[in-house]
Parts: sequence; C-alpha cells; structure tokens
Amino acid sequence: MWAKVESFNPGGSVKDRAALWMVLDAELRLDLRGKTLLDATSGNTGVALALVGAVRGHRVELCMPDKLSPERKRIATAFGAALTLTDPLDGSDGAILQARRLAQDPAYVYLDQYANPANPLAHELSTGPELWAQTDGRVRHVVAGVGTSGTVVGLSRALRPRGVRIVAVQPDDALHGIEGWKHMPTAIRPPIWDEAVADEHRTMATDNAIAMARRLAREEGILSGPSGGGAVAAAVEVAREQEGVVVALLADGGERYLSTPMWE
Repeated sequence: MWAKVESFNPGGSVKDRAALWMVLDAELRLDLRGKTLLDATSGNTGVALALVGAVRGHRVELCMPDKLSPERKRIATAFGAALTLTDPLDGSDGAILQARRLAQDPAYVYLDQYANPANPLAHELSTGPELWAQTDGRVRHVVAGVGTSGTVVGLSRALRPRGVRIVAVQPDDALHGIEGWKHMPTAIRPPIWDEAVADEHRTMATDNAIAMARRLAREEGILSGPSGGGAVAAAVEVAREQEGVVVALLADGGERYLSTPMWE
C-alpha cells in the first residue's frame, strides 16, 4: 500500500492543482482586469486560490464556513484573500449559496470549483499521470475522498483506461467531521460529480478517519488531515480484500488542524 502525500504541493494540498488550472482557464477565457476571483471553499481550495491569486496578480474573495480551523483562514488571508464567513451549521453548502449570491455582482468572476471542468481536468492531466509514473505502472487501486469530486473524476479519466480501479470514499453521516469531504445524499450535488466514474463506493466514519490520521503520524511519520486518515483507512480495507498495489490519496497535511480536537 502506498500513499500519495499531496501536502508537498506549494500551497499544502491537492487543491493547488485545481486552483491553478481554474485560474489559468479563466485568464484564457475572460478579461480579469479589475475583477475579483470568487469561490466557495471548505478550506484547502481557498488557500490554493489565494496563493495562485497572489502569484498571478488577482484579487481573491472566499466564502468559507466559520467552523474551519483558524490555520486555514490565516493562511488564506496571509496570501491576501478576503474572507466571507458563513454559518458553520450550514457547512460548505452555506458557503456555496453565499458565493452564488455574491456572484450576481459583475465585479466578481465566480470560479465555482464544484461545476468547473478545469477542476477534474487538473487531475486528469497531472495527478493521474503522476500516480502511474510514480508507481511504475503498478498501481491497481486508487482510493480518494469525494468533496468537489474533481480529484476522483480526473483520476478516473486518467487511470481507468489503464485498468486501475477507482474507489471513492464519502463520510458515513451528514453531520461528519471529515473536512473537505461531502456526504452526497444530503449535500448540494456538484455538477461535475458522476457516480459512474468509480468502480466502488465506500463510506467512512469520522472517528475512524481521525484514528487513522493519528496512527499515520505516530507510526509512519506522516502528518495528515482527517481526510487523509479516512482515505488510508479505506485503502487498508481495499488492500485486505484485493490484490495489487493500492494508493491512498492524502489531500493535505495535519498542521492545518493542530488547533482542533483532532490532536488533543
């Protein structure tokens, strides 16, 4: 079993890929002079967009649920982003609805990671081919969590034609604590999501995801967020049942959650 540790990206998460692709796509299609790039985020995409915006010279405004860890809010503002915080009880869906309201103002360019085809394209063209190359073509199963679903959709497009099984993991409950993941039965459905892209769908309890994240830190020296713990816990199940190399995608690092009960 292998882990792809996406916290080594410049902004600290897998979302750097989608953020860069979405901004570059917007630059090609639109006149961004005087505009503010807008999106809803559960944290990591916001940090990534703030970073890309700083490098590319764009103003960025982010709608985020107020329940997010202080670390992610502070990193995004450190890169220069403006934050609009939404009701924590409404989760990422509340942030989406607020972004849609703000997007009526022509001063904004709404990137909409949940519907933007550049999101899965980033993983189809970068994450998937990297996984194939880094495992020398030996990967047989990839396990990743579903949030916007861009990662899973893009990985599927890149790797399923090579015979790789895609395992998509969601929280097992609407009131979950796995940041970045969506409980699709009760959430606003991302337009880019398609259940058919995965060979298998699994669910993960928050407690099990956090327990595995703690084990990764103490036994493997890998500091992961709760979603990474959830992906590894699901990958362990797959490895017990299936033959071949299993890769778990760890979306971000645990340093973004140090102030949360996860590490108490």
